[in-house]
Amino acid sequence: MRRMEDLFQLGGSLSGKRIIVAMSGGVDSSVVAALAARSGAETIGVTLQLYDHGAAVGRVGSCCAGQDIRDARQVADRLGIAHYVFDYESRFRDSVIDRFADEYLAGRTPIPCVRCNMGVKFTDLFALARDLGADCLATGHYVRRVMGADGAELHRAVDPARDQSYFLFATTQAQLDYLRFPLGGMEKPAVRAIAAELGLVVAMKPDSQDICFVPDGDYAKVVRKVRPDADDAGEIVHVDGRVLGPHKGLIHYTVGQRRGLEIGGQAEPLYVVRLEAASKRVIVGPKAALAVQAARLEEINWLGGGHAGPLRAKVRSMAKPVAARLECERLVFESHEFGVAPGQAAVLYAGERVLGGGWIAETESAELVGA
Repeated sequence: MRRMEDLFQLGGSLSGKRIIVAMSGGVDSSVVAALAARSGAETIGVTLQLYDHGAAVGRVGSCCAGQDIRDARQVADRLGIAHYVFDYESRFRDSVIDRFADEYLAGRTPIPCVRCNMGVKFTDLFALARDLGADCLATGHYVRRVMGADGAELHRAVDPARDQSYFLFATTQAQLDYLRFPLGGMEKPAVRAIAAELGLVVAMKPDSQDICFVPDGDYAKVVRKVRPDADDAGEIVHVDGRVLGPHKGLIHYTVGQRRGLEIGGQAEPLYVVRLEAASKRVIVGPKAALAVQAARLEEINWLGGGHAGPLRAKVRSMAKPVAARLECERLVFESHEFGVAPGQAAVLYAGERVLGGGWIAETESAELVGA
């Protein structure tokens, strides 16, 4: 393991330093708290209660509510550090959950984890850590903060299976200067081993799911609860103009979806190509119709300085980065890309470095000669 001074990058001895650790109640943030406490710095754990405390009690895969808050407190007690819980439920509902529902109703595919990092975690918690006089804010994210010629850079984690850089593309330079990611150079088994060695109750706790406030992955149920009119029906229409049948509401469909369309008897497999919110139509077509040659980005965040070389773009959290170029706000793919959905993020890389990224506002279909 690297030296503590290197893990927290505060320059020299950590004695006399104060580190705030964002503790979600999971094994990753708990180990970060343990490493900070070991370093000799004054360590304070902070947990934000983000949604209904009672509804999440005992539910595996939740975060920042119920049992997770109790786990974070138990870990802090074990480590002998201070631990505080702050109620951010209203702020989280307004900035993340309500927006999640509205994005689905607009025919887009949202990524609430990025919005949470942009707002509650890396803005509100950032300000809170500053108010507490901390020298840095440390989190359990699997990314690396690397010092370059022009200052702090954001890089992919050493463990590609755990890398979370896609969800952190909107981190600003000011935030990156203050944030620390001690786990970016570790693999998950090593993190769990540290937790087990220290006897932390969360050592074998399952990882949280991607969207913490969505029980059992039922997105539609959450959207309906927030926006009761979300189930307005409409038509499923082929890209050639044929009406193939009714659908049960846009919130049940995402770009690239094949299963659950309930329009059997077709000559070839059909996929959701796009969602038209104004007409409440689900447009479907063959896989070839999903091919995209470019996408227009909005709210672009740039961390790459004056970088002008080749870059790669990742347009879904589980996708591999592909060769592309950025022309102002237009991202052009070197080869046709499939399943690019408005509402998702396009994150740009130069090797392992995160250059930045933006939200996909709209896509340009590829010219499919001979398709």
